[in-house]
Amino acid sequence: MTATLKTLAMPEAVDLRGHGQPVIDRTFRWILFFCLFIGVAFLAVLLAYVTIKGWPRLDSRLWTNMPTIRRPEQAGAESAITGTIWVIGFTALFALPIGFMSAVYLEEYAKPTSRFARFVEINIQNLAAVPSIVYGILGLAIFARALALGQTVITAGLTLALLVLPVVIVSTREALRAVPQNIRHGSLALGATLWQTTWRQTMPAAVPGMATGTILALSRAIGEAAPLLLLGAVTFISFNPTGPFSAYTTLPIQIYNWTKESREEFQVLAAATIVLLLVILLAMNAVAILIRNRTQKRW
Repeated sequence: MTATLKTLAMPEAVDLRGHGQPVIDRTFRWILFFCLFIGVAFLAVLLAYVTIKGWPRLDSRLWTNMPTIRRPEQAGAESAITGTIWVIGFTALFALPIGFMSAVYLEEYAKPTSRFARFVEINIQNLAAVPSIVYGILGLAIFARALALGQTVITAGLTLALLVLPVVIVSTREALRAVPQNIRHGSLALGATLWQTTWRQTMPAAVPGMATGTILALSRAIGEAAPLLLLGAVTFISFNPTGPFSAYTTLPIQIYNWTKESREEFQVLAAATIVLLLVILLAMNAVAILIRNRTQKRW
């Protein structure tokens, strides 16, 4: 009789314990939606404010004219746009091959229990959390002064490459992990070497994640200003870079220079340049989404 009573009482106890769970779930969900709404609302307000303020200068003069201090109504950001392209190009040139090969080694070749692999992984995790201004100090001490590269495009490219290298490595490793092991096993079973399997099977299958992580990393680099301030990019530049050892400026630095000016025309010009920079960032993110959607596979 006692066992029967316990058996009959068990469902009631389970119901009592889970009675308030749907209410907690709904409450937590509404809290999350509220936090998301606050973030999106503030972002929308800022975008609207910047767009409205910079609308009078969102014309061809912004990307065809050089910066000038005397006539702000004719000033543009051509040198900053060209300098940004040069710097991001060298950033990709240095960061992508090193990041891809490092990720392939850690994921496909290195033993998870080896001390060297663990040492590298710990350093990558630590570097990902380092503030960007520290990379500027590192670039100034090593590239600009120790290697005597000066305040040039290649110095900025190397510094930003160090900044985004952890992002490239982590995103590439995650993309490689997403490839099913059956593909590797099948290739090795057919007689392919580990390098042939990695180059012809694993990496092509990981292209969507690798491309997305790469463009997101470069999107971060294109908006960085703190490291470049320490490297001397704050100087006034009214010409386009012509090579890796040319002086340069970038869009974030140009925006910083214009916001320091007291005249209202420069504030409007800075707002218009912010909109231009956001358009470039959105275009890069759109390319990442397009590549991911075109090459993504369902396993």
